[in-house]
Amino acid sequence: MKRLNKLTTTKLLAWVQLAKTQAERGQVADRIPLLAKANSAWFAVHICCESGKTISFGDTASIFPLMSVIKTFSLLYLLEHLGAEKVFGWVGVEPSDAPFNSLEQLISDRGHPRNPMINSGAITLSEKLPGKDANHRTLLLCQWLNQLAGCQLSVDEEMLASVRLTRSTANEAIANYLAQAGYIKNIETALDTYEQICCLSGRVEDLALLGKLLACENSYLSSQNRRIVNAVMSTCGLYEVSAEFAVRIGLPMKSGIGGGLVAIVPGEGAIACYSPALDRVGNPVAGLVFIEALAQQLQLSIFG
Repeated sequence: MKRLNKLTTTKLLAWVQLAKTQAERGQVADRIPLLAKANSAWFAVHICCESGKTISFGDTASIFPLMSVIKTFSLLYLLEHLGAEKVFGWVGVEPSDAPFNSLEQLISDRGHPRNPMINSGAITLSEKLPGKDANHRTLLLCQWLNQLAGCQLSVDEEMLASVRLTRSTANEAIANYLAQAGYIKNIETALDTYEQICCLSGRVEDLALLGKLLACENSYLSSQNRRIVNAVMSTCGLYEVSAEFAVRIGLPMKSGIGGGLVAIVPGEGAIACYSPALDRVGNPVAGLVFIEALAQQLQLSIFG
């Protein structure tokens, strides 16, 4: 019997309580006014197994923006549509030891984005998404993901307005440098697309369904592309602490400042959490505590 299938609600409850007690160590992201309104005590988890079994608990009706979690799925989308050779001509796969919005790192790398999971890489790839403008690109990505995963993502227009109102000066500086280095052509298109896809929003169940695409063999995605994305998540998905959590948890994971966190259990399913209180790096505190407890108890690490 697969390990995720052994889960019971009783076991889950203990780990949820543990995670919730740790949430106070974090802080809700406050750069975007609407994100700052989230309650730091909110917590939701949804687990979907290959067998079809699902378990969920907590504030599961909460809708939140995927923010940086979408980077995983825009990478998958581009690999499927354009191929690995083209995609990795634009971005690398090297882990970063600097914050996710570091201009200094990009400058030291001469404008070549280190990986697709940090802002420089994601902004570069946003400009490469198929579509005639930012709205069209976002719509096509959203439709593709909803169709494939059976989820119900949509752009949160109010969140997008809040993001635009306080556009990140770090992201503007990154986009300007990418343009100078020749990695993007149109700064505004790249930033507008990036902001829109980050505001694709859903519930914790939607995030788990997206994760399941990467966890389980299916007829509509290339196995090779799934492996590539999982590998990049393992080494880069939690920014500069990715290596630490590869050792402690041993699962491909991706976080976002909206509070979303998804962990892939290859061949078994996906675990998605929503907990808006973040650590200093920008990863959800309670979500990581929960997944670490679960992974250790069930021995889920991909490293045996």
